[in-house]
Amino acid sequence: MKAAAGRCFSGPAAARLAALLCCLIVPHSFLSATQAPQTSPPQQTPAAQPSPEISTTQQAAPAAPAPADAVPEVNTHSSTPFESRVNLVPVRVVVHDSNGKAVPGLTKEDFRLFQDRRRQTISLFTVETPASTEKQVVRGEGAGQPTDQPDVSTPGTFTLPSRFVALLYDDVELSVEDLAQARLAAMAYLEASIDPGERVAVFTTSGQSQVEFTDDREKVRAMVAQLTPHYIGGYDPSDTNQCPQMGYYQADQILNQDEHGQAYQTALYDAAACSGQSPPGPPLDPLVQSTARQVVSIGENNTRFAIRRLAELVRRMSALPGQRSIVLVSPGFLVTGTYQYDLSEVIDKATRANIFINAIDARGAYTKDALGDINHPPKFSDSYHAAQGALFRSQEQAAQSVVLAELSDGTGGFYFRNSNDLGAGFRMTAAAPETTYLLAFTPEALKFDGKFHQIKVTLATKEKYTVQARRGFFAPKHAQTPEETAKQDIEEAVFSQEEQQGVPIELKLHYFKGNAVDAKLSVLARVDVGQVRFEKADGRNRDELTVVAALFDRNGNFIGGNQEVVDLHLKDTTLEKLGRTGITVKMGFDVKPGGYIVRLVVRDSKAAVLSAKNGTIEIP
Repeated sequence: MKAAAGRCFSGPAAARLAALLCCLIVPHSFLSATQAPQTSPPQQTPAAQPSPEISTTQQAAPAAPAPADAVPEVNTHSSTPFESRVNLVPVRVVVHDSNGKAVPGLTKEDFRLFQDRRRQTISLFTVETPASTEKQVVRGEGAGQPTDQPDVSTPGTFTLPSRFVALLYDDVELSVEDLAQARLAAMAYLEASIDPGERVAVFTTSGQSQVEFTDDREKVRAMVAQLTPHYIGGYDPSDTNQCPQMGYYQADQILNQDEHGQAYQTALYDAAACSGQSPPGPPLDPLVQSTARQVVSIGENNTRFAIRRLAELVRRMSALPGQRSIVLVSPGFLVTGTYQYDLSEVIDKATRANIFINAIDARGAYTKDALGDINHPPKFSDSYHAAQGALFRSQEQAAQSVVLAELSDGTGGFYFRNSNDLGAGFRMTAAAPETTYLLAFTPEALKFDGKFHQIKVTLATKEKYTVQARRGFFAPKHAQTPEETAKQDIEEAVFSQEEQQGVPIELKLHYFKGNAVDAKLSVLARVDVGQVRFEKADGRNRDELTVVAALFDRNGNFIGGNQEVVDLHLKDTTLEKLGRTGITVKMGFDVKPGGYIVRLVVRDSKAAVLSAKNGTIEIP
């Protein structure tokens, strides 16, 4: 199910995403104004033109000719002189009552938002529910058909995907037993999930098994059923003959924290016991050091795989149009100082993209295994160092849970733990909250130093509610140019599902089938220029509108997009007439039969405001 949107979009998704913001003039696009015909002004030489903008506009004609009644002061061109808009920091909030249910009905006045303990002004506030966007979706329909083709002008019945759920299994750290229980729980959840607006995918930290987002439940269940552990480098933590036995936590203490401290002394005595060498002393130091290096290397590798996979998945899901959440099924993993910044960066990018990261502790209800694996009991030299070894194992198991808590709490997700009912865990973490609140604020006197800033959200109400929200954000490492800021604004709007009306717009979708396998999809965007903020210069009303139409398949995969910049240099009389009729920008795609999602975004350059609408169309 492929669409041709010109040469602007090709290659991997990331490259296509970047191309969306630099490719402007595309095939099948033209601009029209619904008003009475007017006489074109006399041809002028370049030296007589009132401003360079008009000259540039005239040189870059649309790919398809404008209709004869088009207004001569309205043109399209291939530059994007966006005005800068200060970036807002989004904070997605879920409020739960004592029973764990989402609390609806809260208003902007009910929230208090703090950055680094200083109260901030909430400049944006919206309430989102699973049904809030569906009722505003534009439904496409068939246009006129050739005389030799049957009539297929029936309204599209394609359901807009309401949410995307990625099940991310930590098959690098999960034991065979824990993974088996998590498989069964996920399959039971998928069996009960019949929401037609839900898209589910399966990924693993090893990258060995996966299925992309789809509404085909059987395909997802088949992939979940075949998941098995994939230990990196063939290392199985449950079947090791290490001497001395030590975990990642203790090994990191030996190499990176306290070289000759208690962790080292304990390992030295354990090495004497398991190797048969006595007494413990310097001759055993090479054995302790080599074992610690091996364990740290394996531990860092596993952590790197998990964080890298999370980062890739966040980036992948940022290009999905709708509510998005990740369910990390894991026993947890240890994050040392080496990867703490990378973990925080994943959290920051997920919150900026409005992606929840939920976590399920696949160990269920467990007690800390101070004695280690009963199948491979460690050899201790004496009771004192046996107790020390048990302490290190307990600290490691506790530290593994910290990363799951950070990921869920930092992105406003759920953390399901200390329960053997993993089925309930999937229902709580995979289901979208009934009500979420999106707050945003503009940081005061923000320095471009890359430092972390704390965020805290509280409620003014006296009820004992639990607030889940991101805990902070990293400041940019350098100032963005106006062009970079504008591109980011449009990116975030294109790959969202939020309806916005900064400028009143209308969306219409039509398809035309020339034969059984080829169709043309027409996207018409009508802009109410009567509500556009113009700038008066040289007797003209000036503004620029950036119009973007992005095309996705029925499972939310980005296909391509068209973008145009409409340069407005309107006379007062023309503006008065267009204020009643508006202007219409038409864009087109060559497509195959199937279901498609269209995301329309219009940006007013002068006011730096956005409008956005969703549409779906089913082409038989």
